[in-house]
Amino acid sequence: MQRLYDFLRRHPTGVDTFWAVVLFGLSGMVVASVSGGSDRHHMSLVAGMAVSAILCVVLALRRRFPEPMLLVALATGLAQLVLDVETTVADFAMLVITYTVAAVGARWASRLALAVSLCAAGLAQIRWPAEHSSFAGQIAIAVFQTVPFALAWVLGDSMRTRRAYFAQLEERAARLEKEREAQSKVAVAAERARIARELHDVVAHNVSVMVVQADGAAYVLDAAPDQAKKALETISSTGRQALAEMRRLLGVLRTGEHQESGEYVPQPDVEQIDDLIEQCRSSGLPVDFKVEGTPRPLPSGVELTAYRIVQEALTNTRKHGGPNAGASVRLVYFDDGLGLLVEDDGKGAPHELYEEGGADGRGHGLIGMRERVGMVGGTLDAGPRPGGGFRISALLPLKPAH
Repeated sequence: MQRLYDFLRRHPTGVDTFWAVVLFGLSGMVVASVSGGSDRHHMSLVAGMAVSAILCVVLALRRRFPEPMLLVALATGLAQLVLDVETTVADFAMLVITYTVAAVGARWASRLALAVSLCAAGLAQIRWPAEHSSFAGQIAIAVFQTVPFALAWVLGDSMRTRRAYFAQLEERAARLEKEREAQSKVAVAAERARIARELHDVVAHNVSVMVVQADGAAYVLDAAPDQAKKALETISSTGRQALAEMRRLLGVLRTGEHQESGEYVPQPDVEQIDDLIEQCRSSGLPVDFKVEGTPRPLPSGVELTAYRIVQEALTNTRKHGGPNAGASVRLVYFDDGLGLLVEDDGKGAPHELYEEGGADGRGHGLIGMRERVGMVGGTLDAGPRPGGGFRISALLPLKPAH
């Protein structure tokens, strides 16, 4: 059944042609049955069949050429009045073409069809008045015959309005989708540029350390060989770390130069999370902070990412958690990585904010989290807690993924 329906939708002209043939056959039988053997009846039969054929062509081609077929139907109806060809079954095509131009035709054709439809039944009643009927009865018959044409036009115009409404909705949805994608790309590009600046600071710091250590090693090379050796080991480890940070940096740099204003400042690390939490507590947000495992030095990119995640998570708690929300921060040192768990018991952020890409330009903080975590090869999970509130968990490896 579905295949048949799809076939009929793909071949509308073929369907109309089929019904036109059926209508022509019915009209021919009716015209032949009312015609006699006289010459006058013979002429009436020829004229009736010609009118029926033309109206059936109108029915077959109504969807491909709605405006021309309306004009052909009007000319045929006028010829019926002038040549005294009484109405036949094929005149049903006039009702169909009225609906068609109201639904898909030009506005002038729709208005013309409405005007003619309101007058057609009255003109037909005047040309072929009903026998043994009073004047009031003839008016009633004309009104009764006008109602189907008016309903056909109203139905067609309603279909036109409905199609226009759905087309507008589809266009609006497509436009919003494009705007959302564009805003998401802009947010990701801006966040990557910001991450690139921060990683530049990290790399610059490591290079500075290497320069200082190299100068020190050159100064004590003859007097204290052990100190020089230690300085060279520091240069080696710092250089490897700087190379790793530079690889991540090159992964987010965009094509072309991007000029930035302002001076570079040192970036925060894991040890400054305590200061961040104290700042949140002083602003009225109760925060429970615990460190599990054995603290140890971490790569600068991992420390910066951990700090920014905690900072953004607590900011989201203040924005979306409500007036009485509280938060907890867990920092877990594993053998091969650093785990972060930030939870709150507030209302939680709307669902659109933690979907991929945010919502209509919002949720850029979580976009930034994903970008930062991806930079160090980690994983991030953000969403509502089963018992209410919001949860952000991240695992940051100490070594970048290959």
